Amino acid sequence: MQTLSQLPVYRDRHLTLLTDLYQLTMMYGQFCAGRHEERVVFDLFYRQNPCGNGYVIAAGLEQAAWYLSHLHFTDEDLAYLRSLQMFSEAFLDHLKDFRFSGDLYAVPEGTVVFPNEPIIRVEGPVLEVQLIESAILSFVNHQSLIATKARRIVEAAETNFRRPGSPVIEMGLRRAQNIDASVFGARAAFIGGCVATSNVMAAESYNLPVVGTQAHSWIQSFSSELESFRGYADAFPDDTVLLVDTYDVLRSGVPNAIIVGKELAAKGHQLKGIRIDSGDLAYLSKRARQMLDAAGLTETAIVASSDLDEYTIRDLVTQGAEIDTWGVGTHLITSSECPALGCVYKLVAEEVDGRLEPRIKVSENPSKVTNPGKKKLLRLYVEDHAVADLITLWDEVYDPNEELELFDPIHTYKRKVISNYKIEELLIPVFIAGKLVYDLPDIATIQKRVEEQLKYFSSEVLRHLKPHEYHVDLSQQLWDLKQTLLRQWQKS
Repeated sequence: MQTLSQLPVYRDRHLTLLTDLYQLTMMYGQFCAGRHEERVVFDLFYRQNPCGNGYVIAAGLEQAAWYLSHLHFTDEDLAYLRSLQMFSEAFLDHLKDFRFSGDLYAVPEGTVVFPNEPIIRVEGPVLEVQLIESAILSFVNHQSLIATKARRIVEAAETNFRRPGSPVIEMGLRRAQNIDASVFGARAAFIGGCVATSNVMAAESYNLPVVGTQAHSWIQSFSSELESFRGYADAFPDDTVLLVDTYDVLRSGVPNAIIVGKELAAKGHQLKGIRIDSGDLAYLSKRARQMLDAAGLTETAIVASSDLDEYTIRDLVTQGAEIDTWGVGTHLITSSECPALGCVYKLVAEEVDGRLEPRIKVSENPSKVTNPGKKKLLRLYVEDHAVADLITLWDEVYDPNEELELFDPIHTYKRKVISNYKIEELLIPVFIAGKLVYDLPDIATIQKRVEEQLKYFSSEVLRHLKPHEYHVDLSQQLWDLKQTLLRQWQKS
């Protein structure tokens, strides 16, 4: 893979001030109190699956790695902070040599994760670990959300038994909230299972397949639809996909596409496809398929677009739509149904007299009570089937040859004993003492990990509507620690 600094999307980027002001004010407060070098541990996790889904696909780690590798304050940064007249010269002078020197553990991109699981664990001096909160959350929140939405759309397309493996193309550049959302969103969509993008910068940056046809303006700019089709076929004889809904799909678009398809065949080429971008896609695709087949163009594919999402695609498949490829834009790149994932970044341990002490956040809302302490995340398998995830304290050790009792951390009477299980430790080292120690995989490898991961989970967990809740349990030691801290808080 190219080094991160060489990728087009990273060129000339400086993101150190991509932070909320309160990160800087807290850093300054720690500095003034002489506590800025004390070590802390923060967990990044989310509380609720998006879009009614049963899981999330973790993404965004590559961008977090790039950000941490390049984190420093420039003279311009310091001049701006000085202009705010909020910070002392001693603090600004300290920031001149700022670099990330901590440890970061994370689940690999493409990992299937669940609510309340630590996706990223950061440990280091509080000054550093505090600063990075907002940026890291931004990278992981956005791409994990889009990768998950893309997976839902891809799975809806895969229900088409008439067209096994009907691919999905990401086409949302013009509808994304901004440039970065379009490029990183295209990356995340590919992780989620899309086969290509229309976004050229994303394709160049991440070596993605890039596809495109023509807009309605191309057809309108010619004296006739047929002339426009011939002009495009002359330019791209081996990659001709014709947009057939500018005027009338069945009376004009498809008949003219058939004429051009036969002309291409006479020259030794093939009409690759037609695209329908409006109207009743089920009816139009079925009639278009009949017309193409009758003309001998049985290998010409039908591509559909027009505000598609997983629900529309599933309905079209149910109605017998003859669609081979799906172009999805707005609802994918914006995750319009659920536009935010809601990852949070919480303190779980703090250095006291040279040792890490667990910390807990207590709330009147039980879902916001955090799991304290430095932790690790284990996935437990029985006969190659994922049966539960277990959040444990970082130094706990388990022997798969011994029975293990799992219990629901809320309804503790719900218990299950497993034996002969396998353990996968999901949090892996990415940075140690500020040095990148993880070999970042290419995007095809990440996409493949998603496919492999999903095979281990039951269809009940993976279904889109009211999925079965996958078990995420706490170890007995972690559960006991949490209850002890809650009792201490109640007595205080």
